[in-house]
Order: sequence, then structure tokens, then C-alpha cells
Amino acid sequence: MTEQKSALDAGRDIVAILNPPLEGQLADKYDSLIPGFAESLVEWGYGRHYARPGLDVKTRQLCTIAALTVLGGQTAPQLKVNIKHTLAVGASRTEIVEAIWQMAVYGGLPAAINGLNAAQEYFDELDGVAA
Repeated sequence: MTEQKSALDAGRDIVAILNPPLEGQLADKYDSLIPGFAESLVEWGYGRHYARPGLDVKTRQLCTIAALTVLGGQTAPQLKVNIKHTLAVGASRTEIVEAIWQMAVYGGLPAAINGLNAAQEYFDELDGVAA
């Protein structure tokens, strides 16, 4: 009989690929306000959603970028984090930008422009381009 991995362990496996320090960073920032926040996010978001069969992690990340883009400019910090994660699982900058641009049809040009701005800012950070 094969032992099934817990959702928390499955989530931690995915976070190890996307952004290894993420759980610790979240714990440092939020666990004093909401004890267990980081572990809950890793278990639920990554272990119960990202770890599901049916879509690979790269596709899930591109979907996440699309959703954050449509939600609008207030999501720029989360969009940048997820752009980092999407690059970590093998997406190209072109794929990321195209996922954002596709959202102009569904979320409108302002949302797509805000998403493109967030992507450009993150790419500039990666490339060491001064703002």
C-alpha cells in the first residue's frame, strides 16, 4: 500500500520548485497576525490546488497571472511574485506577456496595461535596469 502525501507536504514540494523561501517569508510577515497563515496557504493553495492532476504547474501559473491581471492594478505585488514563480517553472517572458495581454479582451486595457507594467518592472529588476 502506498502512503499518500499530505496536502501540506505536496504544497511544500511545489513551493520548493517555485520559491523555496516563500513559506518562511510568509510566516515572518503574517504569522504574528494570523498564526499558521503560511502553513495554511501552502497546504491549501499549493497542496490542494496546484498539486491537483489535470494541469501542469506552468499552466496553473499562467492562469494565475491571467487572473491577477484581470483583478487589476492593486494585485501588482502578487503578480510580480507569480511572474517569478512562472519563470521558475519554465515559462518564457513572451508566454507571460502574452497571458497578460490576452486579458485585455476580458479585463480591459487598463488591467492589461497594469499587468504589463508589473511585468516590465519585474523584468527590469531581473535585468538590473534602473527605474
